Amino acid sequence: MTAAATRATVSRNRFLGRNLTLVTGAGILGLFLLVALAAPLIAPYDPIYQDAAVRLAMPSLAHPFGTDNFGRDIFSRVIWGTRIDLQIAVIGVVFPFLIGTFIGTIAGFFGGIVDTIFMRLVDIILAFPFLVLMLSIIAILGPGLSSFYIAMALVGWVSYARLIRAQMLVLKNSDYAVAAVSLGFSRSRIMFRHLLPNAIAGSIVFSMSDAVLVLLSGAAISYLGLGVQPPVAEWGVMVAEGQSFITTAWWITLFPGLSIVVLAFGFSLFGDGLGEWLGVRE
Repeated sequence: MTAAATRATVSRNRFLGRNLTLVTGAGILGLFLLVALAAPLIAPYDPIYQDAAVRLAMPSLAHPFGTDNFGRDIFSRVIWGTRIDLQIAVIGVVFPFLIGTFIGTIAGFFGGIVDTIFMRLVDIILAFPFLVLMLSIIAILGPGLSSFYIAMALVGWVSYARLIRAQMLVLKNSDYAVAAVSLGFSRSRIMFRHLLPNAIAGSIVFSMSDAVLVLLSGAAISYLGLGVQPPVAEWGVMVAEGQSFITTAWWITLFPGLSIVVLAFGFSLFGDGLGEWLGVRE
């Protein structure tokens, strides 16, 4: 082994040792992403195909996770459900992140009446319980994933706005920000090219924890019948469908429930590891 290869190996081992949480979380998320992408190749059955001859069958070689009350293969439905739940976790975070980052940047940089207006809006939204407000918006818009994403965008941005605002209030008085103003740079350039890149690390780390909340919220909304609609394979829907059979066919709820827990655990580990790597403390 050459000296360069030896140094690379030592460097990699040090990174893995110091960032085990980050690597473990990334591994879990990568595995779920791989399963989602390869769902047509991995799933042995059509997730919505019904076979009355094998309804409520226990886990076996033919059906590793058993079947539900319609004779659908639970393993195939869990595999295909990975696509929906990953989509929920990602899209449900992206739009609140973008909206909250923009509003927090504007409010923190300009301050004054602009800051007061946006922060009072934040206070109004925070005055209502998160899930109650979500359910109210979805009830108005109608059940479905589109309504869930809109509700998340309307409610979930406040946390990001507060985080970015707090950072901008500090950074806008820093030496390099004052120097940028002295050089005649435009406000938009100062905000988005100089201040925001230094303020956004905490929000990126928080987004991983927020993904857990979004994932659990999506499962809860689907459980209540306002999210993904049957017969689409989604873990929250599967848990709801298996509730009536929890004592006689425990596998219907066990495997999708475990999938929710493990994916949420992956996001949590990745967020904690990312925070340690970036030096961010929530």
